[in-house]
Amino acid sequence: MPARRAFRGGLATPERDFFAEFQAGSEREVSTTMAFVQMLRQVMRIRAGARVVPIVPDEARTFGMESLFRQHGIYSSVGQLYEPVDSGTLLLYRESKNGQILEEGITRPARCARSTAAGTSYSNHGLPMVPFFIYYSMFGFQRIGDLIWAFGDQRGAASCSAPPPPDDPERRGLQARGRPLAAARLGVPNLVAYDPAYAYEVATILQDGCAGWCARARMSSTT
Repeated sequence: MPARRAFRGGLATPERDFFAEFQAGSEREVSTTMAFVQMLRQVMRIRAGARVVPIVPDEARTFGMESLFRQHGIYSSVGQLYEPVDSGTLLLYRESKNGQILEEGITRPARCARSTAAGTSYSNHGLPMVPFFIYYSMFGFQRIGDLIWAFGDQRGAASCSAPPPPDDPERRGLQARGRPLAAARLGVPNLVAYDPAYAYEVATILQDGCAGWCARARMSSTT
């Protein structure tokens, strides 16, 4: 019979003041994507950061995530079999058998499947993971919306989309204007969508999201 094995035990979440530097504001302007990457890097450094699974369909450098490559690595089952063109730089493209970042080309359905596997691991295997599925919102949701709905139906936890850069509306046409997908997300009943404009908003969403995820991972259910 189908069953859900509830995760037993504690999983420490960042304290409320963990993102204090972002809550206080900044004198220079930063994009919400840049702020999120800085927060993600900060979370991955703590003990519970080993459970974080950044999942990116090909666009990690576009989001400024190359700063994570050297320390955490990009997962590859065979390791790195070639020398990247940026091997002599500080932020080189580094693949590893024990890499933590998942990035394998523009294959959003496959990446969403990995998000589902990681986001339901707490009930299927008793091993809580914290996946972040990071993608261009204008190119992602309308292509894998049914998979995201299935992810929520399985009580998966954690997901994230990144907005397009400011120049994209002019370069990529009307589909990038006015965040047209905000309403589309309402079709998933248990998905909570935000459109933050400031770093402190991103910090609050991430903080509360981690706390809510841990609460979900500890829930007991046999249905």
